[in-house]
Amino acid sequence: MDRIELIWMGVKIGAVVFTMLSSVPVMVWVERRGSALMQNRLGPNRVGPLGILQAPVDVVKLLFKEDFIPAHVEKVIFVLAPAVLLIPAFMTFAVVPFAGDIAIDGKALHAQIADLDVGILYVLAISSLGVYGIIMAGWASNNKYSMIGSLRSSAQMISYELSLGLSVLGMIMMAESIHLRDIVAAQSGHIFGFLPRWGVFTQPIGFIVFLTASFAETNRLPFDLPEGESEIVAGYHTEYGAMKFALFFMAEYMNMLVASALISTLFFGGFQLLPGMGRLIDPTGALIAKFFTAGNPADWGRLALEAVSFSIKVGFFMWFFVWVRWTLPRFRYDQLMNLGWKVLFPLSLANLVVTAALMYLRVI
Repeated sequence: MDRIELIWMGVKIGAVVFTMLSSVPVMVWVERRGSALMQNRLGPNRVGPLGILQAPVDVVKLLFKEDFIPAHVEKVIFVLAPAVLLIPAFMTFAVVPFAGDIAIDGKALHAQIADLDVGILYVLAISSLGVYGIIMAGWASNNKYSMIGSLRSSAQMISYELSLGLSVLGMIMMAESIHLRDIVAAQSGHIFGFLPRWGVFTQPIGFIVFLTASFAETNRLPFDLPEGESEIVAGYHTEYGAMKFALFFMAEYMNMLVASALISTLFFGGFQLLPGMGRLIDPTGALIAKFFTAGNPADWGRLALEAVSFSIKVGFFMWFFVWVRWTLPRFRYDQLMNLGWKVLFPLSLANLVVTAALMYLRVI
């Protein structure tokens, strides 16, 4: 790896880590203000303008709070559990392309930390590891409420992972690749001359199943049975406080970010420009060229706009997670399982069969 590639890798890693860490306090503020907006109340409005500094203050509070470990827990596993839940979120985002390629000194540089040929398989494999953190937390807490929450989570995540994986197969079949950049490239062009060839239009059933399963996988309402504050106190993290609780909190929002990025990549063209943004490439490139002399200014402009387009799509789905949370009530556990096994699973199988038939008939 030469100097340019090494610098580019450092820039990518720094940008992704900074984005993931900074998204947590931002989304905490969005969640609080968003819920207040939907419930016709004020929300946080004392610390900073519009309460925007409330989340950083909460971070400081958690940093300096006593890190208490109850005497009845299995200490080693109890301490490891939050990290086991948090780390897969960082690892999963490593293969998500957030912009196209750029050529510098004849080298094609990817806007993606790890350019894996088995990208989608890597995503499904690593994201499934998060359930171990929840199970470890529930078992190590030696608390009946924590154990119930971890059992709920393991059953829920295993059930919905099957539908989630099957919903992606339609896009894989159409792209004829499991490489995430190939899947994004397969969504270029238009249908009927005006409709983007995004997965949401070519695979609408797959999109609905994937979106629903993503809520279940991230333990967000209406699928937050593992926490169930009104039933089992706080579920698997009942015994946690201070920074250990903060790590669980961070993991939830980072998993939301990863889920939103995957939805955007698989079904909304990924980093492809939103309609009308192509006209901004030259002005944006000229502006960036004042600070960067390497490479083609137009390529820099395209890269910047692709990153902005991807961020807008991801930001919308992050807001959608909040929107749904404060709109729908929590499912009963039997409703959750019935939806997963009796609705989403057959629907994803039917979508797979129909997609295969339409491809055989060369309709799509």
